[in-house]
Amino acid sequence: MKILIGTKNPGKIQGAKEAFESYFNDIEITGIPVSSDVSDEPVDLDIYQGAKNRVDNLIKYAKENNIEAEYYLGIESGITNLLGKWMIINVAVIKDKSGYETCGTSPAFPVPDKYVEEIIKTDLGQVMDRIFEKNDLRSSIGGISFLTHNVLDRIELTREAFIMALTGHINDIWK
Repeated sequence: MKILIGTKNPGKIQGAKEAFESYFNDIEITGIPVSSDVSDEPVDLDIYQGAKNRVDNLIKYAKENNIEAEYYLGIESGITNLLGKWMIINVAVIKDKSGYETCGTSPAFPVPDKYVEEIIKTDLGQVMDRIFEKNDLRSSIGGISFLTHNVLDRIELTREAFIMALTGHINDIWK
């Protein structure tokens, strides 16, 4: 099964691969960098919009380059206070070749108020790298690995978001 994902981030690709392998055999997933058309650190509804834009831009890229796939994926991480508290969340969007689209989210984790403004002005990855004195955590285990004392990592959060989005594709009752 051919799957395209709108990123070259190894952690996001691995998380998507693991999610799809939970339900399907013979997965071939290819990462293609496309724009989210939102800020580097999307806020609130821009998180979903960024993931959706990645899918739409990926489909456009695939058509322009004669690439066919069964599924097109986008995922965006961002900061939200839609529930009254600042949190980081991942939103995954999946669109199949017929155009059926679903979305899902990862678990969210809280952000102390003292970091909110800096995260919005730059992005979570830069703030996490500074706090934990690391380089490019976003491409591997993510800052969540440090925050959970190695209980969860970025790959698992990505996998969870895609599994939630896949519920609409693996259950005919939802369609």
